[in-house]
Amino acid sequence: MGADRGRQRPRDRLGRPLPWGTPGVEPVPEEALPPDRALALARDLLLQGRPFGAHEVLEAVWKAAPDADRDFWQGLAQLCVGITHAERGNAIGAGRLIERAAQRLAATEDIATRHGVDLASVIAWARAGLTDSRTRRLPVGWPAPDRG
Repeated sequence: MGADRGRQRPRDRLGRPLPWGTPGVEPVPEEALPPDRALALARDLLLQGRPFGAHEVLEAVWKAAPDADRDFWQGLAQLCVGITHAERGNAIGAGRLIERAAQRLAATEDIATRHGVDLASVIAWARAGLTDSRTRRLPVGWPAPDRG
């Protein structure tokens, strides 16, 4: 293990660790990105079927955010963990996480609006993903990346 210190362990698209030397998905940045870049990257990761990676990106922002913004970022990160659990086959845990995230996000509408996130659509999309895996890859309500 000594030679592997400082490197991220390879993981599959749902965040499960793989044996050293096994190719995994591309790691996500460990540092907190600026909010708009984090949202764009999280959206791209969700579109790629990588909800755990999206969770990691949002978690880094949550931990670095000012206290007033933390519930917003933590709620989005929890939604992504809920989706991860759903894709791993843990529907009960997924449902609980998504509902906990929805409760946390309920008081963050002003922050969501500031970042162009339609919370009602995002939460509905996550809930729909519990029963229809195709919807998990369509992050409705997330701001489209600025390509201009």
